[in-house]
Amino acid sequence: MPPDAQIAAIRARAYTIPTDAPGADGTFSWQNTTLVVVIVEAANCSGLGYTYSHVSDASLINETLGPLLEGGNAFDIPSLNAKLWRQVRNIGRAGLAATAISALDVALWDLKARLLDLPLVRLLGATRSATPIYGSGGFTSYSDAQLREQLGGWVDRDGCTAVKMKVGSDPARDPARMKVARSAIGEAALFIDANGALTPKRALQFAKAAAEFGVRWFEEPVSSDDLDGLRFVRQRAPAGMEIAAGEYAYNLDDVRCMLASGAVDVQQADITRCGGVTGFLAVGTLCAAHHIDLSGHCAPALHLHAACSLPRFRHLEWFHDHVRIEQMLFEGAPVPCNGRIKPDLSCPGHGLTFKHKDAERYAA
Repeated sequence: MPPDAQIAAIRARAYTIPTDAPGADGTFSWQNTTLVVVIVEAANCSGLGYTYSHVSDASLINETLGPLLEGGNAFDIPSLNAKLWRQVRNIGRAGLAATAISALDVALWDLKARLLDLPLVRLLGATRSATPIYGSGGFTSYSDAQLREQLGGWVDRDGCTAVKMKVGSDPARDPARMKVARSAIGEAALFIDANGALTPKRALQFAKAAAEFGVRWFEEPVSSDDLDGLRFVRQRAPAGMEIAAGEYAYNLDDVRCMLASGAVDVQQADITRCGGVTGFLAVGTLCAAHHIDLSGHCAPALHLHAACSLPRFRHLEWFHDHVRIEQMLFEGAPVPCNGRIKPDLSCPGHGLTFKHKDAERYAA
């Protein structure tokens, strides 16, 4: 262990990366994704974290949150974390503050593992050597041909046993789209995600129609803010169809309320939003206490080590836009094999290295 693990510097930078094609879901459309990268340095070692958020997170980290950590001990992550959350009391914990803190927390855990020359999963303690993934994309902006090629590729090329598509932009067209998806993936499980586009009664009607295509997972049929509505759909959904939500949980209270309300069959959480590694592990503990599985939302490369450490964990979302960015801009991004990804135990930390030169053209 280095004799001095005093944090010497923190820096953040935002990058805006165009998508490879216009994307849309039930409530939103986009043509780029913003990545905010954080580096934390101590004892001639660097930790890397990132989040998918807004460019303003870089300023929040560089000007407000980062200076709080300077001079602190890189091994004392709980005390450093507490400083960060106290600092955002008056500006609000959710949203930008939570994503910024998430990136910093991941960087701190990566730094600690690298200082100890350990893979992060070894530091956390492993439950499994690899984690299942499910292909995720199928945007409502896609043509039938694009939908068929993408979803079928995850099954045929990557060995995924489940894939997810977006629905809700035009519900009347979605049955035909689900039919295309089913023909492309064969016997693989079909998941759908409405991103909160529907009312509870419309969502229930939609779920019954989706059951004809063997849909096994219905994500955010209504807004995650409507816990009563989620519970309404969950209690009446067709047999064999699970209701999932939680990607917009920014703290443990958000997750606690969702679990206590009986709103979901599977809880989701996003390590880039819910407080980083620290928050994600805590969510896993809450899920275990409620006998509910946890599923990781997006950013699969960043979730990987923490996902392999949690006992009650189902799978990671192999989200098209984030997978593309992680494979473009990070050395060490995982590659699927038989529908699973696994940590590289030959590398310390989470094993990711940011390609600063390759990313420079996307700097915000």
